Amino acid sequence: MKHHRKQTTLLGIAAVVLSIGVAAAVAQTDPGQVAFSLEREGKLAEAEAAWSALAKQYPSNPEPLAHMGLIESKKEHYPEAIRFYRRAMALNPTMQGLRLNLGIALFKAGDYRETIADLDPLLKAQPDDQRLTILVGMSQYVLEHFAEASPLLKRASEQDPHNLTLLLTLAHSCLLSNQYPCVLDAYHRLIALNAESAEADMLVGEALDEMKDPEGAMREFRAAVAANPKEPNVHFGLGYLLWTKGQYPEAAQEFQAELANDPHHLQAKLYMADAQMQMNKMEEARPLLEEIEKADPNIAMQHLDLGIVFADEDLKQDAKNELEMAVKLAPKNVNAHYRLARLYRSMGMTAQAKMEFDKASGLNKAEDDRLLKVMSTVPSTKGASGTTKPLVDH
Repeated sequence: MKHHRKQTTLLGIAAVVLSIGVAAAVAQTDPGQVAFSLEREGKLAEAEAAWSALAKQYPSNPEPLAHMGLIESKKEHYPEAIRFYRRAMALNPTMQGLRLNLGIALFKAGDYRETIADLDPLLKAQPDDQRLTILVGMSQYVLEHFAEASPLLKRASEQDPHNLTLLLTLAHSCLLSNQYPCVLDAYHRLIALNAESAEADMLVGEALDEMKDPEGAMREFRAAVAANPKEPNVHFGLGYLLWTKGQYPEAAQEFQAELANDPHHLQAKLYMADAQMQMNKMEEARPLLEEIEKADPNIAMQHLDLGIVFADEDLKQDAKNELEMAVKLAPKNVNAHYRLARLYRSMGMTAQAKMEFDKASGLNKAEDDRLLKVMSTVPSTKGASGTTKPLVDH
């Protein structure tokens, strides 16, 4: 289920707040005292002009360039800051504090790959530096390198154990890299800090769902709903679990509750429509499906369901258009091929129907073969007579 919420999760999570002050690179010398005083007093334009004059006067001295980068960072002009820092590094790559300042500017500019390239050597040399750990860990996280991000975020959260936002980010990273014990560990720490955390309940619910414990997952999502019924995706998550169990009336109620919180939640609309179809409420499903099609025409499930609705209403050409689009968007969906084959046959398109039936059959066989291959690797078990009996006969 995490894949249904991945994008929302990534968009909805709060960014870790980095209390990182950009420090001056080196102690000041007399030629830069006026420029430094102006900078310290917040007179940034005058300070930058003074440092610029010094840079021209002493072109081999990296200090004025480093301070110009610092001033541009304070003004949140990060691309300009990066240019000045790089020019300073070209003159003295070992200048104290310069590489860290460059890494911070790269991070704030959203250049996460370069942030990692710049700061990773520092982090290897100083593995306990909290600022470096967070900067590199969060850069890996934003790049969706969750396996690389998780150990760094774990280290950072252990150094700041009361930081809820950091701990939630760790839990998300572990979930998205399939590290479910890590999610459960983060969950227990979250509950210890905030016993009524709906987001923590949702995270462990998703982990339990991935660990094939649907009852546990449902329990946690019900707890999340109780903790905060307005939490984004909380009703959708519970509704999705109910939908997978075939409990369509209650699932529809949860999808409706999600839509009450967020009327534009496309997935809630999609699964709401499908639940209505499963309850044979085609006339209620159709307007929702048509609304989804206008919002996003590239959802295979919506085209499949709308094709089924049109076929039920004997609108064969409309059904054909929708089912063909479903097959195009999801070529491995057995049901889409099977539904299209049946429709072709009802329209007298026998050759096309055979092709689609063959595709559906081939996909089913491929899945059966895959399952047999997996099962054949399971160790043998004893039969009733005590003799060894394979789980799969060949």
